Amino acid sequence: MEFVVVIPARYASTRLPGKPLADILGKPMLQYVYEAALRSGAKDVYIATDHPLVFDAAKRFTDNVLMTKDSHQSGTERLAEVVDLLSLEKETIVVNVQGDEPLLASENVVQVAKLLHDSDAPMATLSVDIHDIDEVFNPNAVKVVSNAKNNALYFSRASIPFQRDSMLNLDKNAVKLEAFQRHVGIYAYRAGFIKEYLALPVSPLEVLESLEQLRVLYHGYDIKVQKANFPVHAGVDTPEDLQKVIDYLSNAV
Repeated sequence: MEFVVVIPARYASTRLPGKPLADILGKPMLQYVYEAALRSGAKDVYIATDHPLVFDAAKRFTDNVLMTKDSHQSGTERLAEVVDLLSLEKETIVVNVQGDEPLLASENVVQVAKLLHDSDAPMATLSVDIHDIDEVFNPNAVKVVSNAKNNALYFSRASIPFQRDSMLNLDKNAVKLEAFQRHVGIYAYRAGFIKEYLALPVSPLEVLESLEQLRVLYHGYDIKVQKANFPVHAGVDTPEDLQKVIDYLSNAV
């Protein structure tokens, strides 16, 4: 099984400016992500950025850096440009890894690539169990519900599946956490589908929920979903998140 990894790395970040270049024990955060992706055994790992500072920093540890347009409205648009720049074949499996996940488990990259490879779906992703009741009701934690064939039924910021007896009574203590899965933002695509996706009309569901993947379900395509085999650490969005990663890696040394 062959696959390539693409790591989008935008410089702009409201809560943590220059996020991909944030220093973690002497290395930029982006380098940790890149090295984890390399350990997955991917045929190639590419960094796609829209900023010269990120481009120059990445060039210090790899030649696989692509400068992409700064006008993209979504990560999928940037990914489509990368597919064009690399002239990837339609059936090439492309794994999209976020550039703000320095604790990425390389095993999960392999898992999502294999999940797609072993199916006829154009897209695959991962999920994790929810262990905290507050996460069930947190709109920033995207929930996913799947069917018996491991195809996504729906993604939502709402608390799905809705547990009638406990939630109607607003009894958090009665909520069964084992029923909930949180979506993890790692995707595998067939390269040809990335451009096909962008040609699909925007769906009302993705606008309401602000979730790009709902366009795929709305237009009748399958998204394979599987529980991640290895722990998924939270990404870095704030200075506090960054410090947690630094503390974690410092203790791991």
